[in-house]
Amino acid sequence: MIGLILFIIGLAVFTGSLFIGQYRLSPAALEAASAKVPAERLEKLRPLEGRVYDSKFDLLEAIESHINDDGAVQPYQLGVYKLWLLKAAVIGPVREHPLGFFFASVVLAVVGALIFILPGFRELPGIKHNHIFFSSAMHRGAIGILLGTYLIGFYMLLYWWPEYIVNLIILLDPLSHFLRQAPADQWFLYGVLYTITIIVMGIRMFSKYRHSRYHLVRTASVIFFQLGFAFLIPTMMERFSLPSMDLKNAWPLDYTLFTDWRLDTFLSGGTLGTLMLIWGVILALVVVPLMTYRFGKRWYCSWVCGCGGLAETLGDPFRQLSDKSLRAWKIERWLIHSVLIFAVVMTLMQIANYLSGGAIFSNYTWRVNQAYSFMIGAVFAGVVGTGFYPLMGNRVWCRFGCPLAAIMGIVQKFKSHFVITTNGGQCISCGNCSTYCEMGIDVRWYAQRGQNIVRASCVGCGVCAAVCPRGVLRLENTTPGERYNVPLDDVLNAEFEVRNAE
Repeated sequence: MIGLILFIIGLAVFTGSLFIGQYRLSPAALEAASAKVPAERLEKLRPLEGRVYDSKFDLLEAIESHINDDGAVQPYQLGVYKLWLLKAAVIGPVREHPLGFFFASVVLAVVGALIFILPGFRELPGIKHNHIFFSSAMHRGAIGILLGTYLIGFYMLLYWWPEYIVNLIILLDPLSHFLRQAPADQWFLYGVLYTITIIVMGIRMFSKYRHSRYHLVRTASVIFFQLGFAFLIPTMMERFSLPSMDLKNAWPLDYTLFTDWRLDTFLSGGTLGTLMLIWGVILALVVVPLMTYRFGKRWYCSWVCGCGGLAETLGDPFRQLSDKSLRAWKIERWLIHSVLIFAVVMTLMQIANYLSGGAIFSNYTWRVNQAYSFMIGAVFAGVVGTGFYPLMGNRVWCRFGCPLAAIMGIVQKFKSHFVITTNGGQCISCGNCSTYCEMGIDVRWYAQRGQNIVRASCVGCGVCAAVCPRGVLRLENTTPGERYNVPLDDVLNAEFEVRNAE
């Protein structure tokens, strides 16, 4: 209970810091924003210099009316100007004591969460339902709806209106200056919170699944790849003004890999930039298909991917909410392959336009990329993919939208060595496997019939095997031709028909 109270206090301080302080465009503030805002636009704000605003809304309205009085600033660029101007204009306790607020919010919440989680190591190992379907937080109750609303609201502000969360960004300024010698932006805030969440909730996974070596190792793996490859390495590269890249993020999940600005960044980055571009191509066209052929989707989706890492840690309490219906399965297949087609067509347009110097598709490529970025990258993967954990389960994006998962799913379905074998004679139809399947697979249906489970959507998390009280399920690698089997009843019926025919 103490840990939960500390977590709630930390979350309250974190959220409450949004409403603390005032705003003033002082000469120092305008100077601080000059790195992101052109000088001619800053000059338009001189009439606002020195005024104190109690509301960020009032200052933002004044900034927009002055800085874009000629209507020449594009909406995206205007958003960037607002973010850095409002951040520079913050005055008050948050500006004066960012490190103190960071400890009183983020660090306190982490400490509270750990105090709440760590006693679980003293319990007997093994999976327990613990009235999970009666939990308000984990079965679409009032607490779950509030949590989902909070996550959705945070993601919407982060993606589209980051200027309204500048106080939160300021909390990360000391850490940002320490790691990369630059002020924090909304993406550094997101990266820090994302990584901390995976680490803390990963410790919860160690407690919950400590009876299974497989889960201990794969949880350590997703923490390692998120902390190192997705956060620290790109941050250090930014510090030394090198081309930055999440080295584990493969196309088409990394849908900007072949955009003109990314290609220009790689090719202008010298040998390192060229090597990073080559690695991106090899990862997508060689490493992903070969590793999926050998190990199935699990090598990436459950061991490496940052989206999967958050889903497996933060999203684990909500995995039982995934829809197991046939209707959901049909929607899943149509939707995920539609996103894949969208990503492939967009990428071909990007490459063709880049090689032709813009002669083929002109600015239509940019429009398509913006549409994909908004609908898929922000709304689907971000707001819905994470914000809907408490409402639809923890793998909404992975199951219905991820184009990389769609590619690996095709390989896994028809050519991979990976399979979940079943021993139907031992199945007691308890339903634990289906309950805990985050991908909406009715595992019990296969287990009751003694059928191996070969599904394109399966991410090989192995929880179905970990929660089975009879050891019916087993994750294995075998030759593709031996993955499929038929129920024993079907074999007996076939033999009976043959004998009758004779």
